[in-house]
Amino acid sequence: MLLFTTPLMKAMIFAAGLGTRLKPLTNTMPKALVPILKKPLLEHVIEKLKGAGFDEIIINIHHFGEQIIEFIEAKESFGIKIKFSDERKRLLDTGGAIKKASWFFDKDEPILIHNVDILSNIDIEEVYNQHIKRKSLATLVVSNRDTARYLLFDKKDNLKGWINKKTSKTKSPIEDFNPSNYRELAFSGIHVISAKDLVNEMDRFPDKFSIIDFYLAICNRANIKAYLSNEKSMIDVGKLDSLKSAEEFMNQQ
Repeated sequence: MLLFTTPLMKAMIFAAGLGTRLKPLTNTMPKALVPILKKPLLEHVIEKLKGAGFDEIIINIHHFGEQIIEFIEAKESFGIKIKFSDERKRLLDTGGAIKKASWFFDKDEPILIHNVDILSNIDIEEVYNQHIKRKSLATLVVSNRDTARYLLFDKKDNLKGWINKKTSKTKSPIEDFNPSNYRELAFSGIHVISAKDLVNEMDRFPDKFSIIDFYLAICNRANIKAYLSNEKSMIDVGKLDSLKSAEEFMNQQ
């Protein structure tokens, strides 16, 4: 009798940020434990991932990292496998965080990356499956929301550059890059990566680097795609004045 097993779905939560925009709350707790409707941001994200079928999660920690560990232990890891990537001695930025945690990844399966301060009703299982279908190196969830900084995509949803609208500064590996030729979309803080190929690409990068800078450095020779979501499908809980809006958003779900 043949036994077939479903591949594990793994995810990583970025929870190492200093949370400076949420002071004074983050003077005594990590951003990940700031409550929305009496439930920490981290719990909201874990429940969303678990509900979508993710059964193994790694969380990077730095600011008040021991509080996050104690919280997960008190919750008995929510009944799934949860590990930590410890950055308490040195914060590694988003790209460095992925590189450090790569020991946890299943090199043959995609990994979903989720910022802890993003709440959404985005169908992350659909994002994950779309990533597999398109055989992308990375799939970035984006929207048409207003922001100062945009990722730039061509007509086939391929990442080609970045622009800061306030300074007009651009980044792209394309010579004579003209940002007006591309569609401006705002990154959501949710993305899926093909772990094996992406980590191999990271070997040339230092221990500390931005994942967006990494994507921009390789986007002209790598398949980095946009997944377009509704701008009303998510909220960034990064500032004090966003807490009330976040509670209203979650009450509507």
